[in-house]
Amino acid sequence: MRKAAAIPLSLLGLGAAGLGYASIIERNWFRLRRFDVPVLEPGQRPVRVLQISDLHLTPGRTRLINWVRSLDALEPDLVVNTGDTLAHPDAIPAYMRAVEPLLSRPGLFVYGSNDLYSPHFKNPARYLWRSSKTDRRRHIPDLPWTELGAAMTAAGWLDMNNTTARVKAGDLDVFVGGIHDSHINRDRYDEIAGPAPADADLRLGVMHSPEPSNMSRFAADGYQLLLAGHTHGGQLCIPFYGALVTNCGIDRARVKGLSRHESAWLHVSAGLGTSPFAPARFSCPPEATLLTLVPRRPGRP
Repeated sequence: MRKAAAIPLSLLGLGAAGLGYASIIERNWFRLRRFDVPVLEPGQRPVRVLQISDLHLTPGRTRLINWVRSLDALEPDLVVNTGDTLAHPDAIPAYMRAVEPLLSRPGLFVYGSNDLYSPHFKNPARYLWRSSKTDRRRHIPDLPWTELGAAMTAAGWLDMNNTTARVKAGDLDVFVGGIHDSHINRDRYDEIAGPAPADADLRLGVMHSPEPSNMSRFAADGYQLLLAGHTHGGQLCIPFYGALVTNCGIDRARVKGLSRHESAWLHVSAGLGTSPFAPARFSCPPEATLLTLVPRRPGRP
């Protein structure tokens, strides 16, 4: 009897240790990832783009707030927030404190579904067989997303939800096309459709959820670099295997990091936060990314 009881108790202890690691240690083990992206013309000076995503911020996350503040030391030429910033109606002051040092730099943003709709408890196991896209039964946003956007635009960052703009990043003239979140059917690519101007030094596409249909339209319109978030990198991953799910249309192999999508480069951020109702990460630390845009090798398209 004692021997039989020892097995489940040991498994229970292992599970408790794993949960403690995922929710206390790895969830707060913020990392900076770095990639060089060869998208510039030969002879152009490198430019640094800082991408932050999926903070899912609540007012009490002091460690996350301070870590984001420290990113200003990277001296990025452009800051891009790919959405899901809020997880609490009172989180805007906390977020503005987090990005305060970065607001003096050129920046832009799009929204994610969780900027509009507050998180609520749901069975996380459902992600194993279906996307959360069908879970959105609320029709009236209950988070202060318009106030969030107003605070960022008042500081000089560009609202890129279903619109285009030009921005200066270092020495680059950047043409940006952005869309709202496809996860809640607010993306309107038709409103920005058409060839991106060839005279721009860089053509940048920004979205929250990396849906292949939208990414293909960006690539067909001549955008060279696409930035997205939403996936949390899988959030709970298996070592040496990777993500179990992506919670959107992208494949598991590209759930985070730098890859190609047709003629464009694609970077999907694993993000910095989690839902307050699923505060754990395993084998997928929270991250921000510094993308250094560098010249292509001569003769390369």
